[in-house]
Amino acid sequence: MKASFAQLRRLLYVTACATALSGSAFAQDPAAADLLAAQQAVERADRADADQYAPDMMAMARQQLEQAQRAATDRSQRKQAPVLAQRAAADADLARAQSEESVAQAQLAQRRAEVEQLQRQLANGEGR
Repeated sequence: MKASFAQLRRLLYVTACATALSGSAFAQDPAAADLLAAQQAVERADRADADQYAPDMMAMARQQLEQAQRAATDRSQRKQAPVLAQRAAADADLARAQSEESVAQAQLAQRRAEVEQLQRQLANGEGR
């Protein structure tokens, strides 16, 4: 059975309405988008092993995310939730960047050591 233009138009209309409704949920609660972004930033930092390479920054990001989540549910602190979530996201991003830098520095040191070893081998004639 082939889909008619009317059926496609109806599907497009339903999709547009669903998108508008989901967008309006974020519009009604501006902290929701910031909280989601902060959660995702913490997850990215966690995947980058930030707990190992930037534990203080990661702990701060998690603490601020928890504060933002509590503030979002507390009517008297709801206005602070987006700011706390943005700080958590920034700290998590910084922890991820520090972790990635540490990994890159370790890899660089390893490659330099390998180059030095190869240079010594060449100088001693061991490469033959």
